[in-house]
Amino acid sequence: MQLAHIPLDRPNISAVNMRHAKRAPDISDLLPPVRARGVLVPLLVRPNGSPEHFEIVAGRRRYFAAKFVADERGEADPLPCTIMEDGDNADALEASLIENIARLDPDEVSQWETFSRLIKQGRTIADIAATFGLTELLVKRVLAVGDLLPKIRGAYRRDEIDAETARYLTMASKSQQKDWLELLPTPSNTRRAASS
Repeated sequence: MQLAHIPLDRPNISAVNMRHAKRAPDISDLLPPVRARGVLVPLLVRPNGSPEHFEIVAGRRRYFAAKFVADERGEADPLPCTIMEDGDNADALEASLIENIARLDPDEVSQWETFSRLIKQGRTIADIAATFGLTELLVKRVLAVGDLLPKIRGAYRRDEIDAETARYLTMASKSQQKDWLELLPTPSNTRRAASS
C-alpha cells in the first residue's frame, strides 16, 4: 500500500464498499471538521482499471463530505488516500467491513450481505471468523440471516423485530416464515384484521 493525495474527481464509489448505496449518506457530523481542516483520515482506494482513477473501498462518507465542501467553496482539495494493491474483491470487502465495524457496528443484515459476498469470493467461515475476530458460530449465525424471507430481513434491518425473533425464524421453514409474517403487525395486516 502507498499513501497519496488524489484529486477529488479521480475516485468513485466501489461496488465492494460495504455501504455502497446509491443515495448520498448522512454527512452532517463530518461537515464541520472537513470545513475546518479538510479530510484528515485517508480513504482506502484501489485502482479501477483506468489510468490514475480509483474506486473507494472505505471512506465513502469522507468523500461525500469533501465533495460537499468543494461545491460550497468552488475548489477542491486533493484527498488523502491509502492505495491498495489491485487485488481481489474479497480483500476489498474485508477492508470495507473492518473500517465500518470500527466506525459503527453495521446491522446484522449488512454483515450477512458482506459475509455472503465473501463466501462467494472463496472465503471460508473460518477465514471470515479469523479476519474479524469472531467465533465461527457467530459467523454462522450471521450467515443464517440469509435463510430469512426478504420481507423478514427488511423488518429486522428496520428494527421492527428483535434479534431473538430473527434467530428463531432462521430455523423455520419458508412456509412457517410466511405464516409468521401474516401475524406481524403491519398497516395491511391491521386493516385486514379490522375488516374481519
